[in-house]
Amino acid sequence: MPKSENEDNNGESSRPRTGSSLFYRKTILLLIIIVVLSLTIIISISTIFILIKKTDTTINKTTATTDALTTKRTIFKTSTTKTPNLTTSTIKTTNLTMSTAKTPILTTSNNSQRTTINGTVLCKGEKSTIKKWKRNATTVAGGNGYGKKLDQLYHPHGIFIDKNKNIFIADRWNHRISEWKYNATQGKIIAGGNGRGDRMDQLDSPTDMIVDQQNNLIIIADRGNRRVVQWVNQTQQILIKNIDCHGLAMDKYGFLYVSDWWKNEVRRWKTGEYDNGGIIVAGGNGIGHQFNQLNSSGYIFVDKNQSVYVSDENNHRVMKWRKDAKEGTVVAGRNGQGANLNQLYHPQGLIVDHLGQIYVADCWNDRVMRWCEGKKEGEIVVGRNGEENQPNQLQGSSGLSFDAERNLYVADLLSERIAKFEIIL
Repeated sequence: MPKSENEDNNGESSRPRTGSSLFYRKTILLLIIIVVLSLTIIISISTIFILIKKTDTTINKTTATTDALTTKRTIFKTSTTKTPNLTTSTIKTTNLTMSTAKTPILTTSNNSQRTTINGTVLCKGEKSTIKKWKRNATTVAGGNGYGKKLDQLYHPHGIFIDKNKNIFIADRWNHRISEWKYNATQGKIIAGGNGRGDRMDQLDSPTDMIVDQQNNLIIIADRGNRRVVQWVNQTQQILIKNIDCHGLAMDKYGFLYVSDWWKNEVRRWKTGEYDNGGIIVAGGNGIGHQFNQLNSSGYIFVDKNQSVYVSDENNHRVMKWRKDAKEGTVVAGRNGQGANLNQLYHPQGLIVDHLGQIYVADCWNDRVMRWCEGKKEGEIVVGRNGEENQPNQLQGSSGLSFDAERNLYVADLLSERIAKFEIIL
């Protein structure tokens, strides 16, 4: 029986429309490809634009950095160049002011050997200012091996020479302060010497002291007992408690400065006001090597402007902190541990003279170095001739001091002596 028209139509509609479906899928796929390609092109163009912009920024930053370094070099060169007169130097400084947006203050002392910019002392390096010392030392205290006899020392640390060339010694492992009169063959105990302990008449590993002969008193960094003590005619008084003290200094105004090797800082106290915590004048920002940090602050020196110099022992450098500064500047070392002329190895005692020359006991390099602020390298003053107990050698330089004639005294740590190097006139 023939199929009806209806049935024919139903049968035709039930067959899959293969041609139309394939065309539809191809169209969709093509659209997807076009969209993906468009997005890829847009992203690529954006990336190239960003890279060009970053490159341009980097070039600008590099140029700015180069300009800054050039400016610093120019300032340093101008500062250290000998100028025939003050007017010429002032003109150069004015030009630098425009590029650095700072106003340097140029001052020259009467002897024309000392120039400062913003209080920074610049060593001229002229022959008339450079002092030299004999290479061979004479032993002026100790030198009889380590021990507790009066003619012996045991790891001497801080030292002080008075106007009569008497020597005061922080005899660390003998737990005492000794005084050796000029040309004496043995010392006299003036503080401690009663064994290691924390009684008022005892000391524990003293490392430094301040001697006030006018008032017959001694202020001592009693390191092992974590205190700063004062001895006046054998009467003792604790000035500061609970401080890991190492170095001491006093400025011309009578302020007492104490380095705390554990807290990596230096604090200042007004005389007679030791009950408060003092004021942090260097470090105090945790252990580290940044310009506002210290790592085992040791010996210290304070100049007439109340700038504090610190032997930053484990950073192998010497830092200078100006009064009220938030961070210091490196004035010696800065290139890690080593024996090159631009390096130090656990610096200890230090002195800054009236010309701004920095003398550093470069302890484990067995030498004393002299640096000028701003210089990249120092020079060897004495020592560095090996590690044997010979007149021209040191074995661990510690404390430093000068007498009135500028003879140099060094606490020769492992040789258990105080070595005197005479100045060459």
